[in-house]
Formats: sequence, structure tokens, C-alpha cells
Amino acid sequence: MKAENLLASASINIGVAMFILSLFSILKKQPSNAPIYYPRRISLNHHIFLDERFTFSRFLPSLEWVRRASRVSEGQILQQCGLDVLVFIRLFKFGLWVHLSCLYFISCYGLYLLYKEYKDIWLKRIQQLHNLRHRPDQFTVLVREIPFCNEHKAYGCCVDHFFSKHYPSSYQSYQILYDCEELEKLLIHGKSIRERIEKLTQQSLTNRYTRRSDSSKIEILKEMLQDVCHKIRHIRGEVMLSEKELPVAFVTFRSRLGAALAAQSQQHSNPLVWITGIAPEPRDVLWSNLAIPYRHLPLHEIVVFLLASLLTIFFAIPVTAIQGIAKFEKLRKWFPPAMAVQLIPGLRSIVTGYLPSVILNFFIYIVPFSMIAMAQMAGYISRSKKDIKACNMVFYFLVGNAFFLSLLSGSLLDQIGESFTHPKDFPGHLAGAVSAQADFFMTYILTNGLFGFSLEILQPGLFMWNYIKSHTWHRGKRKTAYLNSIPYYRIIPFVALSILIGMVYAIISPLLLPFLVGYLLLGYVVFINQIEDVYITCYETCGQYWPYIYQYILAALILMQITMVGVFGLMSKPSASISTIPLLLLTFGFNEYCKRRFVPTFHKYSMQDAKKNDELDEQNGVMETNLQNALDAYCPPCLRPVDFEVEESCSTQPLISPK
Repeated sequence: MKAENLLASASINIGVAMFILSLFSILKKQPSNAPIYYPRRISLNHHIFLDERFTFSRFLPSLEWVRRASRVSEGQILQQCGLDVLVFIRLFKFGLWVHLSCLYFISCYGLYLLYKEYKDIWLKRIQQLHNLRHRPDQFTVLVREIPFCNEHKAYGCCVDHFFSKHYPSSYQSYQILYDCEELEKLLIHGKSIRERIEKLTQQSLTNRYTRRSDSSKIEILKEMLQDVCHKIRHIRGEVMLSEKELPVAFVTFRSRLGAALAAQSQQHSNPLVWITGIAPEPRDVLWSNLAIPYRHLPLHEIVVFLLASLLTIFFAIPVTAIQGIAKFEKLRKWFPPAMAVQLIPGLRSIVTGYLPSVILNFFIYIVPFSMIAMAQMAGYISRSKKDIKACNMVFYFLVGNAFFLSLLSGSLLDQIGESFTHPKDFPGHLAGAVSAQADFFMTYILTNGLFGFSLEILQPGLFMWNYIKSHTWHRGKRKTAYLNSIPYYRIIPFVALSILIGMVYAIISPLLLPFLVGYLLLGYVVFINQIEDVYITCYETCGQYWPYIYQYILAALILMQITMVGVFGLMSKPSASISTIPLLLLTFGFNEYCKRRFVPTFHKYSMQDAKKNDELDEQNGVMETNLQNALDAYCPPCLRPVDFEVEESCSTQPLISPK
């Protein structure tokens, strides 16, 4: 790689990152920005120490946030945020440990670290399930494709009859689900009317000239709200609800053991009816997706696959064009006027060294949002499953397009054709392509890390929105915190791709490793700050992300070993190439061991653990309390009591109580 290209990219990225991080450290000190930079602490009612006095220290950059982030321990993260967040943070630490020692022991040490990490998270998952034994999902089973009862013209009676017959000692109750689309629209409409009434009421108190007209408008709106309340009560009546039943129910059991047996067993000789599974925790449920018939889900998957394929094909165009910009000789051949950049000193280094990685990051920025929308279409019943699906789609998209296509785009068709015609030469083609693209991936790591993580912590879009809102229509009103959950699907795939790039280039271009270590260190500090002050936890899967992260790292190890075979082959060292093959066999054997030893615990709830937790609850006298919580937890949102808080409105009393 030309030194001036790397210097240009490094200088620009480091300079921009230092400016953004300095700006962030200043903005974080301002009390008016607390809803942006401390929303999690505000939501938890934690005291925030911000000096409201006008002092020069408030406007000086500092590294206080880095110092605070470095003091956070894994135990604190696990206790405050859960195992999912800890797994997310340990991905950065794993990458650091591997790449700090990979110059000597990349393959064997990587496998050792991966095994150690897997075992530790496996043990933490078991402990976390024990610590969260009060959660209602441990007593609850999700049942789909319930047969229709022709006698009673409903689904609910079938649920009660089936489970009381087959699980007489452990079955407790059920909550049938309903098609609540019309009801949800009415509730939203009622809420909007209430907000308009509150706004007009406040306006009439402050402006006496419009008080009479506002009072008449309020009366009209109250009549409209009364009408909405009447419609809601009518739909929530038992007769109307029975006509809107869905073949889906949450079934509650008296013990975790009974729920685990029912959730992990085939209930009928026909596997397409009475389909049971462990229920997601209540805050994790995507209620609208439960209305999608189970038999339609394969069609949804096919549609998502086709859309993802189209996005992949479309993305090949800008990636190929970006590689043309990165190679100035090709750029001159395709676009002769580009020779003009040589007339300005230093411009060629910026165009070929910095610009391609910026353009690539710009295009792939939209990929996670596209994939999460596709995952929503797939019909997953929980936010966690939807996010994990999007995480997988984004990672393999990045590996296919941002990595392989960037490697092969210089002579794409010839390389692919030769690889298919002579499969045994694939490691050599891969090694040659990897060596040729070392400079591009160095600039990619710099841009994605320094620029990307800096923007993540600054949140410029949210800052501008809050500034405009505070100085226009929301002036003088109480500010609310901007609460968001950790975007796993947007961060994990990019970090995993960077670890993959680092492993593949560990031998070919060791100069990339310091940049990658800096990337992981900055990411670690940034996201410790974010999970402490910004992001809230919307669900807890007890480490379900780890088996997928493990697959990403394993893919990186396998690609690295295949590249090693090709590199030694290009160096005319066949004995070294052959000696690398046992590493591949060891990796595949290690994967088979992990699949049998650890993976089942992440997808099933063992009878031993369920029985043990039941006995502990009985000893502590909290079994009945936990069971009651489970009975109340899975009431659909559209059937929960509402209060529109409008004086003299019929809606101030609960419209209906859940079953």
C-alpha cells in the first residue's frame, strides 16, 4: 500500500474522530442535553451530577466518560443490563484478546479462547435462568394452530379441554388471543382525541381570547371520545370477542417442570397442529405477528429471502464501482478525466485512500435497517428473534458483499469462473485477492471505527432534532428522555466482520492489526458508555445471541485457515500448506463438539433446572406469587384496562378486565 494513501486516510479519520469525541464530551456536560446523553439514567430515576452554573470547565473537552467506562465491571453489566448486553460487550473483548496474541497462535489460541468463552457464557446462562426464575415465561407455553371447536364455534374451549386432559396435574389456565386490529385503531384514535383535549384545555387556560371557542371544541371532542369508548366496550364484549378469536394461546402451568415438558414435546401425531414452544417474556412479544397463521410463515420466509437476494444483487453495483475508485489505474482507464486529480497535490491520496471506504460505509449504513424491516415481515413472534434474524442476515450480507465482492470485484467474473472450474485452486485465488485488497480494508477499519463509533456516541441526528424541537413547538415544556434499546442487529455484524478481516489479514498484512485493536478499544469504551447512560434493555434472552456470534467467529477462523493454505501455496511451500489442513479438521471437530456440548442449553430448558427452581420457590414460599404474575402477564395490550384521563368521560373506568 502506498504510504501517502494510508496517511491521508488515517489523518482524516483521526482528526474527525478527535473533533467529534471532543464535541461529545462538551455536549454531555450540558444539562439541556440530558434527555439525549442520559436517557437510561433518567428513566431509572438515577441522580445525574451536572453542574448548571456557568463555568469554563463545562465547555472544555474531557476524558471523564472514558474513565467512567473503564471502571465498569462485567458483574455490574450482568446485574444491571443482563446477559445479552454482557455477551455483546464480550465480543469486543474477545476480538482484543485474539488480535493481541494472534501473531503467534491465531488458530489454536483462537479455538482455545472460543471454547473458554463458550463455556463461561453457557454457565452464566444457566445461572441467569436461575436468577430470573420469577419471570412469567418460565411458567408459560405458546400454543399455535389450535383446532377449531365446531360445537362452541371457538378455539378457547379446545385449549382448556386438551391441556386439562393431557396435563391434569400441572395445567392452570390459558389466555386466548384475538384479532384486535379494529380495537387497536380505536384505542389509538381515543388516545389522539385525549391529547387534543389536553392541548386545548391548556391553551384555554393561557389565552382568554380563545377560551370560548376552545370550550366548544373541547365539548365536541368529548362527545367523540364518548363514542369511541362505546365502540371499544361493544367490541370487548364477550360475544364480539368470541368472533375474533385466533388459533393462538398462552397456556400457563402450575410449575416450570410442567411448562418445560409441554413446550418441548410434540403434542399431536400431526406435527402441524397443537404446536407448542417456550413463550417469550411478555415485553418481548410481537403481538401483531401472532395473528399470522403458522402455515403461512414459510411463504413469508421465501419472500424475505427473495428481497434479501435482490438487495445483494443491487449492492454489487456500488461495491464494484468503489473498487474502481480505489484502484487509480482502473479509474483512469474507465474515466480519463479522473487524471485531473493528479494536478492537485495530495488529492489523489484522498480520492483513492479515503473516499472509497467512506462511500462503502455510506451504502452499507442502510443495510441493517433494510434487514430489520425484512425480519419484521418474516413473522417472528418476538423482538429478540426478529433482531437475531436481522443480525444473521446483515452479517452474511456483509461477508458476501463487503468482503468477498470487494476482494473479487477487480476481476470478478474471471475469478469466480476459475474457482468453479478448478475448485482446488480456490485457496490460491482467495489468498491473491486478499493480498491485493489489504490497503482498502485498512481504510475501511479506520473509517468504520473512528468515524462510525464517534457518530454513534454523539448521536448528531437526535441532537439536532432535540434542539429544533426545544426551540420551536416544544419550547417551555418538560423534556422527555429519548429511550432506545441496543441495536444489536446494527452493531454485532459489523464488529464480527472487522474481526473476520483481522483474522484473515493477521499473516498477510500484520500492519492492519494495530488499527483493528484501536477499533475494538474505541468500540468497547463507546458502548460501555451507551449501555450505562443511553440504551435501555427491552428484553433478556439469557445469552441467545452467543451461539450466532460463535458461528461468525468460527467462519472467520475457517476463512483464515483457507487463506493460509493459499498463501503458503503462492509461496511455493507445499509442506506448509499441507500442515495447515489439520487445523481445518481440528476446527470442524471443535465445532461438532460445541454443537453437542453447549448449543442445546441455549435452545431448551432442562427438566433438571426446572425442577430445581420449582423446589426453591416452594421452599421460599413464592410459587403462588410467581404463578399469579404469570397469569396476569400475557393479557393482550388491546384488552388491558385503559384510562383516557378526561373529566366526565366514561373512559375513566377500566373498560374490561382481562380473563
